[in-house]
Formats: sequence, structure tokens, C-alpha cells
Amino acid sequence: MRESGILFPVFSLASRYGIGCISKEAYEFVDFLEKSGQGFWQILPVGPTGYGDSPYQPFSAFAGNPYFICLETLIEEGLLTREECDSSFFGNNEEKVDYGALYQGRFPLLKKAYDRFMEKKLDKETDYQDFLKKEDFWLKDYALYMALKEKMGGKSWQDWDESFRSRDAKALKTAEAELSDSIGFFFFQQYEFDRQWQKLHDYALSKNVKIIGDLPFYVAMDSADVWAHPEVFRMNKDLTPEVVAGCPPDAFSEKGQLWGNPVYDWKSMKKKGYPWWVQRMNRSLELYDVVRIDHFHGFCDYYAIPAEDETAEKGEFCKGPGMDLFHVLAEKIPVLSEKRLRVIAEDLGTVTEENQALLEESGFPGMKVLQFAFTSWDSIYMTHRHERNCVVYTGTHDNPTSRAWLDQISEGERGFLRRYLNSMNTDYGALVWDFIREAYRSVADLCIIPLQDYLVLGPEARINTPGTGGDNWQWRLRPNFLSEDLARSIRLLAETYSRIPEPVSAPEKSGSGN
Repeated sequence: MRESGILFPVFSLASRYGIGCISKEAYEFVDFLEKSGQGFWQILPVGPTGYGDSPYQPFSAFAGNPYFICLETLIEEGLLTREECDSSFFGNNEEKVDYGALYQGRFPLLKKAYDRFMEKKLDKETDYQDFLKKEDFWLKDYALYMALKEKMGGKSWQDWDESFRSRDAKALKTAEAELSDSIGFFFFQQYEFDRQWQKLHDYALSKNVKIIGDLPFYVAMDSADVWAHPEVFRMNKDLTPEVVAGCPPDAFSEKGQLWGNPVYDWKSMKKKGYPWWVQRMNRSLELYDVVRIDHFHGFCDYYAIPAEDETAEKGEFCKGPGMDLFHVLAEKIPVLSEKRLRVIAEDLGTVTEENQALLEESGFPGMKVLQFAFTSWDSIYMTHRHERNCVVYTGTHDNPTSRAWLDQISEGERGFLRRYLNSMNTDYGALVWDFIREAYRSVADLCIIPLQDYLVLGPEARINTPGTGGDNWQWRLRPNFLSEDLARSIRLLAETYSRIPEPVSAPEKSGSGN
């Protein structure tokens, strides 16, 4: 089954009020995908972002980003007024997210909506209470964590008063009473996000478009997950980390990279049947049809660095859970054992016999990024070396756009690229489309192209530059920028290379089955 899709973050939609969200533009993008003959919409993680604005460092592995709640939907529901939203400031540039302005402007509006919701909650009592009950595993801890974090002036939970830091039962009970309104506000945010998201998800499935979500391998140290479930991680008795994540020294970094994320205690989790991971995957399959698991190699082995070290030089590789985790997940979550695409393994980076064996045993498709290919004929990313069970990309959110990449590579590499593509195009815009065509031509079952490549955008449209800060996760599409002509051109590619999705008479919404 050959198909294709587009990589496009939710925050990059051209929605009103400062950031892409679950608005009419999201529904219009689903319509664009259908017209373009695309069967998949790949997004980035949708968790609540904190310092640095990275979706890969959320405050929770389970919660949704309140920035993605559509204010216009709240206006339609009578929870906000148009005047209130229009008079709030969300930044001056419609092509970039201003996270500082967003933080200052968005939450006061959501608080007004919450207060009005509580006044009329009787109309939605059953629906609201059902949501609270259904997501109880993570929601109560998350809401309390966020309320306490607000009370503590935004400090990391590791810097809280000892009674809160160690989750003293009496202290938490007192806090729940004192912060009940704040906790309720965080409940409301998650309820609204979930309700709006599931409606969009249902609409996408009705258009035969499946959503590929993104599951970060690690979680942030300052997160509800680590605070509420320290037993999942390699923590000392005083709740400081024993080791943290990173990668060893290499040609790009002589002292390695110190990421600082807490490392999982796989041995302890195995004894209990990996309950936290089962719940996490369950939640992911409520939100998405397919889950791209970031840093898949970490399930084979991971690099652990003593927490007190200031560089990554003295870390060591430790064994991950391997297939044992995935056997448990398949047993606990029935849809994972079905013979259809549910997981994509992000297997980029150093390939070893061990992590390659894990990928093959799992049966999950790995990733082939064409921008990594044109350094030698032996590259595993060259299309003549692809296999069917993989996903081919021109680039990912961590790469430059293909137009910018063409400027960055050497003249020799560009010449190699033209020979390989059998392209005489000197115009870089045309060459980008030849590059896209090469991805479509691949034997890979699934082809995913970043939207910026179809639009031949340059460095201004890059999503993320790893190892840098300040200008990442900001790019947004200009309003009304996707044309019927572009949809027809993309559809022609999908038709030419047999990637039009098969029609379905009654789309079945994906779910955990548990």
C-alpha cells in the first residue's frame, strides 16, 4: 500500500490570534490534503511547552497544548467575545509565533472562558465528568503540578518546598483545597483541547486522512511525569537524578552532548509490566492514528551520564528494554498487534547491528531522509537502497528546507544530486521539485514531504536548528497561501507514483482498544 503525506506542525497553521491551532484553518488543511491525494498529516508533539518553546520538552507526556485551543470556537460557544479576543495582543508578525506575547495574552482569555464555563457547567456536566474520569491516570497529577508550579513562581518542581517536592500526602491534600480553582482551570484547558482535537481527528478520518503524531523518547526533567512518577526514572532517594541523557563525544562535539533529561529505570518498569508506557501509548493512540517514536535507538541502548557531570564525556551505554516493551504494548493495546501501520521508528543517527536488529524484529518502518543521501553512492539513504517497509522524507523538522539545503551543500554534491536525479535544472525551485519527485519514486510504502518544500521556501521557513535557541518552533504559513494549483500538482505526483490512498466507505476512528 503506497501512500504519501505532508509534514506540517499545528503551530504553523495560519490561524488567528498568534499561533496555529485547532481552527477552521486546520479543517481547511485537511481538505487540502484530500484534494492533493494525501493520506497522512504528520505533526509535531502537541504537549504543553515550557521554557524554550520546544514541543520535545513538554510539561507533560499526556497533556495537550492550551495554545492550540481555538479561541473562535470558544467565541461560538459563548465563552468569549470577539471584542475580548481582538483586543488582546499576540505579536506583530503573522509569519512567526511570538511565544512571549502568546503567554501574556492567551491565558487571561482562557481563564475568562473557564469562569463562564463553570457558571454554565450543568449543560456539560456528563461530558466534562466523563473526560475527567477517563483521563484520571495523568490529569489530576498534571493539573496539581501546574497549579503548584504557578504558585511557586514557575520554578522547577525540584526547587519546590520539600513537602510538595516529595509529594507529602497531607501537603498535597491541603494544596488541592487551596488551589482548587487553579486546578479546575487546568482541567478545563485539557477538556477543551481534547474535545476540539477529537472533533478535528474525526473530520480528518472522514476525509480519509490519518494523523501521524510524534512521541518524544525522553521527557523533560521539569514535568508532571517525573514529579508524579519518579519510580519510572533512575532517581536517587532525595529525588535528584542519578544519571541524565545525552550522547557521547563524536566528530561534531568533542565533549559530547548533555541533554539533561531523566533516564528511564527500565529494570524496575519491566517488573511491573511497563504501566506508564502502556498508558502513554494508549493516550497517543487516542490522539493519533500513527505514532512516530523519536530516538527509537534508545530502546536498544541509551547513553547515561552521571548527573553531576558538566560534560557528556564520562557517560556509558546501557541496555534498553528491546522487544520486551513492545511485546507488552502489543498485548495490552490490541491495535498495535494489527497488521497495519501504527508506529514509525525514528532510527536516524548511528546504525549498529543491535539497533538494526531491533528495528527488523519490531517490523516498524524506519526513516530515510534524502538530504542525508548525497555524500556517497553507499549512503543507506539513497533511493536505490530503500526497502518497501520504510518512510521516505526529503527532510524533517530538524533539517533545513530543501531549498535552503541546496544552497548549503557543495557544488560537487549538487552535481552528484543532478546526475542521480537525471535533472538538468539550474533553477533551484525546479530542482527542489525534482528532489520531491525522487522521494515519490522511492519503493518506500510511505512518502512524507514537509509543506515548505512544496512551497520552495528558504531558511526563513526552517522549523528547528538542533543545538540552538531563540528562533525555533516559530514559522507559520501565511494566510490563504495554499492554492488549488498546488493541490493539483501534488495530486499529480501521487497519481503518477501510485500513492493515492484507497477510498474507505466507513472510516473507523483509531483508538487504544483498552
